Amino acid sequence: MSDPGKLTTRLTLEAPAETDDGQGGVTRATTAQAVLWAQLTAHPPREGVAADDARAVQRVTITLRGGVALTRAHRFSDGPRIYRIVSWRDRDRGAWLEIDAETELT
Repeated sequence: MSDPGKLTTRLTLEAPAETDDGQGGVTRATTAQAVLWAQLTAHPPREGVAADDARAVQRVTITLRGGVALTRAHRFSDGPRIYRIVSWRDRDRGAWLEIDAETELT
């Protein structure tokens, strides 16, 4: 990708956060780290998905400008939609970051 004009979706990069619950455990939540412009590309559904499956998953590729530090514990959100990071790779010598992600369809 070499056209920054295709970055038309604003996604929030969220990181996991744990706080003490006062009873020896933790409360898990996420905190917003950054708002980034991205290009989302949806992929066709996988073969063999059962019609009565409890959840349907949409695979997407998220393309961002390079320089974003990620782990698989991070996630992206777009309003109520959450994108779980599966994998990522650098493109064009680090100028772009291409992320494979999944989101549940409701």
